[in-house]
Amino acid sequence: MVKPTAKQNTAKSEARKGARHESKVAARDKAKGKPPKGEVIEAKAGKRDRGGKSAKRAFAEERRGGKTQVARGKNRVQHTLSARQGKAHERAERLAAHETRLAIRPVAHVASEAARPARLSFGQMAGLRAADDPLDLKSSVALVLDQDTHEVLLSKNDHAVLPIASLTKLMTGLIVSDARLPLDELITITEEDIDYEKGSRSRLAVGTTLTRGELMHLALMSSENRAAHALGRTFPGGLQRFVGLMNARATMLGMKDTRYVEPTGLSSGNRSSAYDLATLVGTASQDPLLRQLSTSQGYEVAVGNRVVQYNNTNRLVHNPEWQIGLQKTGYISEAGQCLVMQARVAGRKLIMVFLDSTGKYSRLADAERVRRWVELERAPTNTAASSPYSG
Repeated sequence: MVKPTAKQNTAKSEARKGARHESKVAARDKAKGKPPKGEVIEAKAGKRDRGGKSAKRAFAEERRGGKTQVARGKNRVQHTLSARQGKAHERAERLAAHETRLAIRPVAHVASEAARPARLSFGQMAGLRAADDPLDLKSSVALVLDQDTHEVLLSKNDHAVLPIASLTKLMTGLIVSDARLPLDELITITEEDIDYEKGSRSRLAVGTTLTRGELMHLALMSSENRAAHALGRTFPGGLQRFVGLMNARATMLGMKDTRYVEPTGLSSGNRSSAYDLATLVGTASQDPLLRQLSTSQGYEVAVGNRVVQYNNTNRLVHNPEWQIGLQKTGYISEAGQCLVMQARVAGRKLIMVFLDSTGKYSRLADAERVRRWVELERAPTNTAASSPYSG
């Protein structure tokens, strides 16, 4: 029998030691409930993927990939939100800039208006508003007289010659009425009737066709400028002849301070005095047609495919306390607010003239002051004696 060498004995000893160690480890793992080491190695070997990666690593990478996708999704959402917020911010900035412009524009407009001096009327430039009167009227010029007795109850700057604005239309109506032209004759508004001097507006568009009577109604009741101009333009002989007749009629009536250059009153070249206008009112008030049309409260006309409502420019015609026989209002900046009326007050037929009043309603307030004053002083003798201007 061949004895093993020392080297072989050493190998066997180490093998036994290794076996004992593995047995101890296996016993210890078994006591702890762990699977044998070989099974763990096999399980780990079986869990490797085809690429040679362990399941743990694959899971880790998959998890990292999921996080990456989530991160990318978050980034996309954040990018979208940022883009939307950016657009919203841009819109907000544009809106703020627009609001700033809107806020600045009125301020600049007000500043420019404040810097620009107010346009004075002829009466203001002549210092007529500084004159005193017993009723503290707001009109630069005033005249109140009894139509039957010609007694002057009140006067203020009554001989001043000023622009008369649309009071001109009373003479326009008088000339048309005196001519006895057919009121049912159709007249068409043309570009010649457009106001290029003042740029005033009109609801009578070019091409509108109305009767002469309707144009008369709108001119006297609502002070419609195109209507008045069309009446003069279509008068036999044309506009120039019509204006000539206006001046000739004024001369015939003794209106020495009066001059007409066109039939609407838009030109400041149409001028007169309170005395002359009182004469015109007295004459026009004898014409039933002018009385009816000037005191009409409202009127509807067909303009194209629609019906347009016109109202009287003098709201006193709606007041039951007033008995107005004839009236006419007027305004351009050179003339100020104007009003003439023939009315029955305290049993007397009065003619009232107010020129260059300070505001749109102050001329009506002046008329109210006169009416109340006359009603309190209705006896002719007392009325005359109460006014230093009576004659």
